Amino acid sequence: MRATIIHATRDVRLETVPDPTILRPTDAVVRVTASCVCGSDLWPYRGVNEVTEARPIGHEFVGIVEEVGADVRTVRPGQFVIAPFRYSCGECAHCRYGVHTSCVRGGQGWGGLDGDGEPTPACQGEVVRVPYADGTLVATPEVPDVDQLPSMLALSDVMGTGWHCAVSAGVREGETVVVVGDGAVGLSAVLAASRLGAGRVVAMSRHEPRQAVAREFGATDVVAERGDEGAERILELTDGVGADRVLECVGTGDSMSQAFASARPGGTVGFVGVPHGVEVPIGTMFRHNVRLTGGVAPVRAYIPQLRDEVLAGTIDPGKVFDLTLPLDEVAEAYAAMDERRAIKVMLRP
Repeated sequence: MRATIIHATRDVRLETVPDPTILRPTDAVVRVTASCVCGSDLWPYRGVNEVTEARPIGHEFVGIVEEVGADVRTVRPGQFVIAPFRYSCGECAHCRYGVHTSCVRGGQGWGGLDGDGEPTPACQGEVVRVPYADGTLVATPEVPDVDQLPSMLALSDVMGTGWHCAVSAGVREGETVVVVGDGAVGLSAVLAASRLGAGRVVAMSRHEPRQAVAREFGATDVVAERGDEGAERILELTDGVGADRVLECVGTGDSMSQAFASARPGGTVGFVGVPHGVEVPIGTMFRHNVRLTGGVAPVRAYIPQLRDEVLAGTIDPGKVFDLTLPLDEVAEAYAAMDERRAIKVMLRP
């Protein structure tokens, strides 16, 4: 089979690797229908996270089950499944509590070694071995229409991550919510805040195509300014009060500072951006009773609900995909996102 391998900064290649097989009775083998490039994949691609050796990359996919181990009970060959960006057993105390990303048996990302030291292929490829298939994969009642494929793929990470940010921050009906970040996660957070009943949703974005998606997802206002000017614009929009909830969806020091500068006293900052150079302003939190909550999103906990909302036509998060390329052009997919020519790229084998 073919899979995407990252070798160095801005060097991703589609290469032939061994076909995955069932290694344990809890495994499944899934043929990928669609995968995609994530904003967090750009950290190693840009050299922010050092790449010391060639390795598989990619952690979002949907597909058709081809084979299952003898102990797998909840999915079967021929079913369409959504895979969260980390696998989990579904049975340990943390999984039962809804924090699948801290699973004591799994909780790992794709493209590394599983709990028993066996390799798991990354997901920008043709076939994936899924450890703990019962605790990881979520099936749909039927194979979705091609028009629903982008939204189903969005549930593997970005929609669940945006939803986690909004839920963690405690977004409630009628509140004012500011979203920092206009990537696929930030736009999904706009959709989540709107769906949870926020009365005003402010998207901080300087890019017209992303602003358009944000408005389609429910943003009532768009703020293009950043830093002190951005914080001042938020104060103007909120009569000098600040936002009830701020959703930080980038992961840089500047984005976290922007989030805290936009929050009202007594407000909450939810964060899901993978932290890079972030310092938490504990003094601001203490003086103004601003809370910080969030973290890596246990999207497996949210997929069943979000799947049903997609099937019902209530949400359409797949609109974050504005470019679809064949897997053969994965290098161009990375370049398009790196250069902000695309919000999010879907890959079709």
